Amino acid sequence: MQTRTLGKNLKVSALGLGCMGMSFSYGAPKDETEMINLLHKAVDHGITFFDTAEVYGPFTNEELVGKALSPIRDKVVIATKFGFEISADGKPNIGALNSHPAHIREVADASLQRLHIDTIDLFYQHRVDPNVPIEDVAGAVKDLIAAGKVKNFGLSEAGAGTIRRAHAVQPVAALQSEYSLWHRKPEVDVMPTLEELGIGFVPFSPLGKGFLTGKMDENTQLNPKDFRNTLPRFAPEARKANHAFVEMITNIGKEKHATPAQIALAWLLAQKPWIVPIPGTTKLSRLEENLGGATLELTAADIREITEAADKIPVAGNRYPDAIEKMTGI
Repeated sequence: MQTRTLGKNLKVSALGLGCMGMSFSYGAPKDETEMINLLHKAVDHGITFFDTAEVYGPFTNEELVGKALSPIRDKVVIATKFGFEISADGKPNIGALNSHPAHIREVADASLQRLHIDTIDLFYQHRVDPNVPIEDVAGAVKDLIAAGKVKNFGLSEAGAGTIRRAHAVQPVAALQSEYSLWHRKPEVDVMPTLEELGIGFVPFSPLGKGFLTGKMDENTQLNPKDFRNTLPRFAPEARKANHAFVEMITNIGKEKHATPAQIALAWLLAQKPWIVPIPGTTKLSRLEENLGGATLELTAADIREITEAADKIPVAGNRYPDAIEKMTGI
């Protein structure tokens, strides 16, 4: 597995692993023993970069990641996040943000305990909180870095202006935002800002929340607890229209003896050398398939063909309901 650098000096595997789906959002939590085995297999395959958050569960995903990876701490880079309000009964309130400095400090201490580590390698603000100046957020993380509890500061779904303001207080190592062949909005002004400032980019949902794998169409029945049931882009009529993306990368994949997922990941990796996608999975076969995307070489002509084809396909459906979409800064 090749490595890439986020920010000034955070070296990670070119492909990371998003851990959310092991505990949260895609139906019932998966078997702990199986997920620990999967995390260990990922390390065996050269993945060093793992992504979690306190709100995944909440808390249970961090506990899982900590149980699996703390014994091999020297081999891995662990990223987690703060910024959501979690109610007293332990339920995440996705509509309520809290990035007040005191809360950030509380989350850091709690996450360190759940992860069984001494330092968080990358600490993201999960969503920009309009009620807290980003300078105060960056300052709070700067203090945590000075205290040795955090190594690097990250943002998620932040716009270019917010990134600049935060970076002026505490250098931002990475921005995590959705980016894939069917969500390319970051290309407009966020990615140029990242390149100018020397900030890495960590695309989440690089496979379109599973849609770009080609394993789903308008007739696919999702688990009733799967959060994609609430997303306009996953309504049956939208899936039918969006299948044009899958057909396009499937056809190109046939020429390259690669799966649609591998084409989608290889295209992302080819965009910039400071991009590190974090596809999530709960299956070893999918993990191994995704790893193939990190070694697939696309020519400049291939990349141009994929990009130009994607440019011609209109995306059907918003990626989130309006209330959640308003929480993004891109």
